Amino acid sequence: MDNQSLMNQFETIESRLDALIQNCKDKDNQNKELSLRIEQLEEELRTKVDAEQKYAEEKALIRSRVDQLLMRLEEIAKTGNTVS
Repeated sequence: MDNQSLMNQFETIESRLDALIQNCKDKDNQNKELSLRIEQLEEELRTKVDAEQKYAEEKALIRSRVDQLLMRLEEIAKTGNTVS
């Protein structure tokens, strides 16, 4: 092999190595962006889960109050029927 051929091979290796390094940097940046997006989605999910839990608690409270009111109405209706 002559020196020029050897230099061409080194240049080819160097350009491939530069491309590989740039590819790694790009992948690292993509990974960071995806990690950030995952964190955002997890936060959104936590917010939605909290809201859903609060809604379920409010629904249970409302159901409980409606049931209490219905029981009171039944008691009043029973009392009203016996007085008549």
